[in-house]
Amino acid sequence: MRVHLACLLFFLATGGVAQRVHTATLDLTLATDHRAAITSLTVNGQKVIDNPEGISTSLTVNGVTYSSAQASASPSVKRTAGALVVDGIVYGPVRERWVFTTAGDAVRWTIQRTLSHPVSAEQEDAPLFRFDQMSTWDGAYQGYGGVAWFYLFEEKNCTYGVHTTTTNFWNSHTNVGLTVDVDAGGKKVAMRYTRTADDHLAYGITVSANDALPRLDSGTHRRRFIRGSDRVWAPMTAETGTTTVTLRYYNVEDRYGRGKFQGIDGARVSAVLSTIARMGVIDSLHFGGNSWHTPYGPICLHEQYIGLLGLAIDDTDYLKGYKSCLDFYRDHAIKPDGRVYPRWAYSDEDMMPGQGNKEGFYEAQWGYLIDSNPDLVTNVSDCYNLTGDKAWVRRHQRSNEKALDWLLHRDDNGNGLVEVMTDSEKQKRGSDWIDIVWASYENAFINAKLYHALVEWAPIEARLGDAGHAATYAEAAARLKASFNKPIGQGGFWDEENGCYVHWLDKDGSAHGRNMVTPVNFMAIAYGLCDEPARQKRILDGIEAGMRKEQLFFWPLVMTSYAPGEAKRSQYPFPSYENGDIFLSWGSIALQAYAAYDPALAVRYVRNVLEQYGKDGLAYQRYGRARQEGEGDDILSGNSLTVVGLYQSIYGIQPVYNRLYLEPHITGELSGTSLLYRFRGDKLTIDLDTGRYAITDRGRQISSQRPFGFYYSHGKLCFFEGNADKPSLEATTGGAITMAIGRWDAQAKEWTSSAPAAFSVTGLQAERTYEVTMDGKNRKMTTDAKGVLHLEGLAKNYTVADQIL
Repeated sequence: MRVHLACLLFFLATGGVAQRVHTATLDLTLATDHRAAITSLTVNGQKVIDNPEGISTSLTVNGVTYSSAQASASPSVKRTAGALVVDGIVYGPVRERWVFTTAGDAVRWTIQRTLSHPVSAEQEDAPLFRFDQMSTWDGAYQGYGGVAWFYLFEEKNCTYGVHTTTTNFWNSHTNVGLTVDVDAGGKKVAMRYTRTADDHLAYGITVSANDALPRLDSGTHRRRFIRGSDRVWAPMTAETGTTTVTLRYYNVEDRYGRGKFQGIDGARVSAVLSTIARMGVIDSLHFGGNSWHTPYGPICLHEQYIGLLGLAIDDTDYLKGYKSCLDFYRDHAIKPDGRVYPRWAYSDEDMMPGQGNKEGFYEAQWGYLIDSNPDLVTNVSDCYNLTGDKAWVRRHQRSNEKALDWLLHRDDNGNGLVEVMTDSEKQKRGSDWIDIVWASYENAFINAKLYHALVEWAPIEARLGDAGHAATYAEAAARLKASFNKPIGQGGFWDEENGCYVHWLDKDGSAHGRNMVTPVNFMAIAYGLCDEPARQKRILDGIEAGMRKEQLFFWPLVMTSYAPGEAKRSQYPFPSYENGDIFLSWGSIALQAYAAYDPALAVRYVRNVLEQYGKDGLAYQRYGRARQEGEGDDILSGNSLTVVGLYQSIYGIQPVYNRLYLEPHITGELSGTSLLYRFRGDKLTIDLDTGRYAITDRGRQISSQRPFGFYYSHGKLCFFEGNADKPSLEATTGGAITMAIGRWDAQAKEWTSSAPAAFSVTGLQAERTYEVTMDGKNRKMTTDAKGVLHLEGLAKNYTVADQIL
């Protein structure tokens, strides 16, 4: 490591025992009088620590806490080779040597710990930070994309523990951020955040040979958030070793800024995606919709939108972390026959007796919630499209096939619709996300999710080289769609009388859930099952009429009550919980359904949700229908999905495995929006104006009046017409370039270019002559054997037309 001596300044303070480590953005003061502690830390001008114990190391053994802040004697201090070395730090059974160096603006703190004898420690911190106030930071993003949101540390002595080597503290008011990276030489690292009894924020780093185990729940060792204690980790063996902690300042806006918003509150958009959207990430291998803050911290694997959250969270750490999580689910949540466990939780009270495994996955007590099978496939598919990681998705190919095949084999009557594990609502067992409604036999909710998983996964099979499975799944999707759309009298789900798709059909053919179950009907439209404009209009207009009648700020689960006996008895009288209350988790599906039909209406509901965030932070499970106030202590990250839908369906940002596809549905008031979007390691600018959209990457820009795909890499700029899977136009250039796409159809392709480039127009007929116009000069050119036309151009205006014209 190169040490920048000019950036490393030390001086002796009063009494000869205070030392200073200083860079352009970090300023640390170290006290060494019968202690070793960083008593002051300033980050880019913001003092975050100013107290006697500040940052120190400690060990708790047999109820006694030993700390470097109360060392046995004053350690020695010296400068050597551009480093500050503090040696002879002794407390309890611990002896330490600290070395401070700098690299650029970063401070590297190496802690060499030796133990006089092995000890079992109730708590170990190497080190422990004591920030002056809980309000010093808004929260801390974890290295895997989760968040410790300090707004939810609502009482003293509550603690949240995670497994990560990196944390990124942020303050949205000062724009100051602090990154803490830990290198433990191959050992395991865990972190904890505590609101102390005196309202400080304590942040502790634990290093051990094995993963730290949570101390609570009755031997199951899964609870990450506890109240009344800072002892979140079980006792562990403390060991000799070396840990390096690196501190860096970062600018919050530079790292996480989202650009310029028009017609909508961009600050709240950013806040929702910074906090609520990440709340379901409980730990590095546990991503879901229910937050780490809830009493039993459940993860529902039967939620198809966890990967989709990553589209708008727009953080590489989240996507990398979710890939690891899905690997963990693949290895531990799928039974040998392909059945996917639907849940994981801190504790087992929600478990079907005897139906779980040692990793904490289980069947829910309410019934076999079999949407976990298609949802796992959907989330893997979404994660692949967001990252483009083909090698990773290949490792999920066989497990996804097992999950799909398990469900497809449940089509006992051969009509293309799969059946759940109950035949009648009288059996009083759930089968999907709305778990205490007794959806039975052929469930439209399940089948809609399965259809979506099939159409998402089939093309991935083809890209992985398995044409057989690709065809099988595409054919299964087509059969399912045909049956789904049949009238209920013919074994389908369409209810002509009520103008909606029903929730389910019992085995005796009786239709249930005829009360406009909104997720079922939104999914039918959003996922392409319902592609008849008249039906779409009837559904969407019908829902909106009900919304206006009740003046609801957001869509409820159902527009009218389930019939008696169709849901758990506690759900009556209507509205109550899953029989009528408002769950924001279906916001992205709703916006996807409304975006092309009535984008102004969709935007209105986005504003409603942002307004609600301004009132209460969306930190609830649901909203009661009667008073439209937050209810439930089970905070859902799905409360952010309306904002995710804003990104996906209104702004039209839809990453695909080999490009960024842009299909906006903006309203006039949103025109002028200019978003910063991080895509595969690059920061793109996405400009959305009425009638023209543009994407720019490092000075390379494509604009069009219609939806298009974009990709830039290694000097090659690619334009994809519409949602085409392969580039329609490629430009190879060494510098900045702007390509504005004009007409692009079978008869003519038109574009302008701001700079010279080598152009390749693809998708033309092979070895055919075309009329090429460059700045008004015509010539005839012939495509190659692959239907590609190559142009070396200095012109600004290009047209490639069929010679017959």
